[in-house]
Amino acid sequence: ESGGYVDTESIVYGCIKHMPLGSQAERKQSCEHNRHVLARLPGADGWPFLCREMFATSGEDVFSGTYQTQVIHFGMSYRAVEYEWEQWVRKFEALLRNMYWANAVVHLETELAGHHTFIWESDSCHEPSDEPLQVRCVWSREGALA
Repeated sequence: ESGGYVDTESIVYGCIKHMPLGSQAERKQSCEHNRHVLARLPGADGWPFLCREMFATSGEDVFSGTYQTQVIHFGMSYRAVEYEWEQWVRKFEALLRNMYWANAVVHLETELAGHHTFIWESDSCHEPSDEPLQVRCVWSREGALA
């Protein structure tokens, strides 16, 4: 801490859930598609970062973490990402548009603006497309600076 000033940190974490439908081959294909999309993310992206190192997926079978639902989890700490939040959400939604998923949840924890939860839900299973996504935001702490 130099001169009594420290940049504020924000933490972003959550998960994308994909409940595969169809034949065993179709279910496997959609899960593999999601893994490939994540693997193609850049290693060091332009600010605000959305990079492959922040994502992890459970394995392909019941013994390595996938009973029925593919769970893709992610997390990263940032320097005050809330000031660039719209850009971050645009990048995240661009990722979601290219994936198969049923539900995605992002938690944003900030020192100044409290905790926010963003939820994207698909009626059944979102398939890769350019359609606009619907998001719901829940602000889970009062006391933010006005």
